[in-house]
Amino acid sequence: MNFKQNISIINALMRITCGFTLLTWAMAKMVKKPWKNQSYLFVVMLSAMKIGEGILRYCPVVDAMENGQNFMKNESKQEK
Repeated sequence: MNFKQNISIINALMRITCGFTLLTWAMAKMVKKPWKNQSYLFVVMLSAMKIGEGILRYCPVVDAMENGQNFMKNESKQEK
C-alpha cells in the first residue's frame, strides 16, 4: 500500500493537540482510579491514534471517504 499525506498541517496540529490533551486526561484518571481503567483505556487508544494521524498526516477515514467518492463518480460515469 502506498500512503500519501491527506490532511493539512493545521488539521495535523489540531489532531496532535487534541490527542495529547485526551491522553493526559485519561492517564490522570487512570492513575487516580486504577480499578476503573477499562473505559479510560479506550480513550487512551483513541487519543494515541489521533496523535499518530497528526504526526504522519494520514487519516484512513479521510482516505476511505475520498476513495468512496471517486468510486461513486466513476460508477455514475459508466452508467451514462
